[in-house]
Amino acid sequence: MTFFGLHFQDLVFYALALILLYAALSVITTRNPVYAALFLVLAFFTAAGIWLLLEAEFLAITLVLVYVGAVMVLFLFVVMMLDINLDRLREGFWQALPVALPVGGLMAVEMVMIVGVNNFGADKVLAPAAKPADYSNTAALGSVLYTDYLLAFELAAVVLLVAIVAAIALTLRSRKESKPTDANKQVAVKKADRLRIVKMAAVLEPKAEPSAITEEKK
Repeated sequence: MTFFGLHFQDLVFYALALILLYAALSVITTRNPVYAALFLVLAFFTAAGIWLLLEAEFLAITLVLVYVGAVMVLFLFVVMMLDINLDRLREGFWQALPVALPVGGLMAVEMVMIVGVNNFGADKVLAPAAKPADYSNTAALGSVLYTDYLLAFELAAVVLLVAIVAAIALTLRSRKESKPTDANKQVAVKKADRLRIVKMAAVLEPKAEPSAITEEKK
């Protein structure tokens, strides 16, 4: 099925690509950080759609579940909870512009040279072949990841572990108002250390005589 000389998949790809470019530009140009995070969610959804066209279902679902469902929700909560002073963030924009423009232009040129026609043209990257009904994209990705790229996968895991430990070490602060607990002492505690039964003799108040009560009423 063709429309305007293009196949239906090509039309879907161009539509998703235009939405992705618009969302990516809106992320860096919008002034409201909440809107920027929402545009980033839209960019993730459209990128997942493009991956579906490439028959990479596992990557598309992972992008939606991990980034949209977890990371971006966390970003939105943090952005909405923080009292961000936008005027202070815009200070020094024009001063950094002469340096930012050449650096941004250089990065754009590098991306065009790498992801260009010479490396990713139609004659270099062919369309994926049709797969049978019982083909598992997840199994194929796992077999390649844990065989050919096992060392890179393990190094990435170590880098993420170091980043988590560093983030915890940087944010860990000793505060006077906080009461730290020792897990070893909590586990080794005994009943006698927490509870003490004290026996006290009962004290009975003397009963007043009826004559005294009547005199008080008078």
